Amino acid sequence: MSDSPRTTQRIAKIIAWSGRASRREAERMVEDGLVNVNGETVFHPGHPVDARTDVITVEGERLPPPPPPLYFVAFKPRGLLTTRTDPEGRRTVQELVDHIPHRLEPVGRLDMDTEGVLLFTNDGDLTHGLLHPSNAVPRRYMAKVWKRPDDRKLARIQRGVRLDDGPTGPCKARVVEETGTGNCWIEITVTEGRNRLIRRLFESIGHPVSKLRRESFGTVALRGLERGQVRPLSGEEVRRLRDIVGGKDPRLAGHKGRYKPGFARPKPKANRPLSKKKRAKIARRGGNRRND
Repeated sequence: MSDSPRTTQRIAKIIAWSGRASRREAERMVEDGLVNVNGETVFHPGHPVDARTDVITVEGERLPPPPPPLYFVAFKPRGLLTTRTDPEGRRTVQELVDHIPHRLEPVGRLDMDTEGVLLFTNDGDLTHGLLHPSNAVPRRYMAKVWKRPDDRKLARIQRGVRLDDGPTGPCKARVVEETGTGNCWIEITVTEGRNRLIRRLFESIGHPVSKLRRESFGTVALRGLERGQVRPLSGEEVRRLRDIVGGKDPRLAGHKGRYKPGFARPKPKANRPLSKKKRAKIARRGGNRRND
């Protein structure tokens, strides 16, 4: 029996997957000559290795086996930086997942003053796919803004506006509730991950945001979480995220045998002539089926 085929991956990816460092930190370690593969120093982050058979050491220590893929969602409260550590000693979202015995990275960022859905995972490929602009993963927010924008201003946001870093894409926005002071809550769904995008959108039409909460990322919502709480994603939630990264419409993610809007369903097979044997069988049963 032949040996199983050798499966290789980039050395930086293997180091990051092991939890030893983030992907960028791993790339720097390789470039600085801190990584050996089978006794030889490698300098290119893309150097192919097989984690099952190759002996990999980082700064003289053998790399532990990679942990299983992990996926979590947190209800990020206001006041936390979306980073692992902060040089100024400010609180970070790392405290939300400190109890998990594996290194996790947040998927994207939420501003310090923004709360809501924040995904954590050690699956670098899924993270990259969810954040890549070409996949247009939807992010749904609830924004409390100053006074109620009229329909014309909301239409401007929906069509897209020009910001200092370029025009925004179309989005969905609707007024959900008006407060007693004349301010209002607006539900807005975007497919971009730009810095402070929602706040800048509403500032551009003269209605600044006072509170902002992300309700969902892709197909993952808070679903019963309180501020500061974390829960693992279900297998179905992970499958839906992978479907979206794979190009499936978010509304159909997780469903099999369905077709994307805009794609024609396959035509049914033409009604073929009945065979002589089939016709004889129908005749014996006294049927009178016709082959139109």
